[in-house]
Amino acid sequence: MILDKIDRKILAILQADGRLSNLEVAERVSLSSSPCLRRIKRLEDLGVIRQYVALLDPSKIGLGLLAYVNVRLEKHSDTPMKGGTGGSRSPRSDFAASVAQWPEVVACYAMTGEMDYLLRVHVENMDHFSRFMMETLLRHPAVLDVKSSFALHQIKETTSLPLTQIVG
Repeated sequence: MILDKIDRKILAILQADGRLSNLEVAERVSLSSSPCLRRIKRLEDLGVIRQYVALLDPSKIGLGLLAYVNVRLEKHSDTPMKGGTGGSRSPRSDFAASVAQWPEVVACYAMTGEMDYLLRVHVENMDHFSRFMMETLLRHPAVLDVKSSFALHQIKETTSLPLTQIVG
């Protein structure tokens, strides 16, 4: 997919402030409203723009503890297990389905290296984290080992992708 200079500028503007009107974006990229709207719609249709969201400050809503949890699954977790619905699925896919249901987990990545998954977990405090670990994560049958790290201080966090590195 080729993104030209105007597409990249539109994306940079929307990454900085997704609430801008089409007219405001058009003015910033020196286009009239209709061509700008067509470009934005094309970027949405292509899936370049996935969604528009409001980013919340976790500490302002009582989620003051951020943990990164490395998870290692059982080695045999790729072998199918019988499900109660007549089908079979692997504990690995069952783990992925379970993670999708855990509200504390805001991001989950399959990883290379010693551990299989990296979870980003937002919770209220250490008691909440302990309950999540003991009552949810460690009870999953595929989980073999976990290692947790806690964020002490945020140095950088952005949702903006580095568009200046894209050649187009």
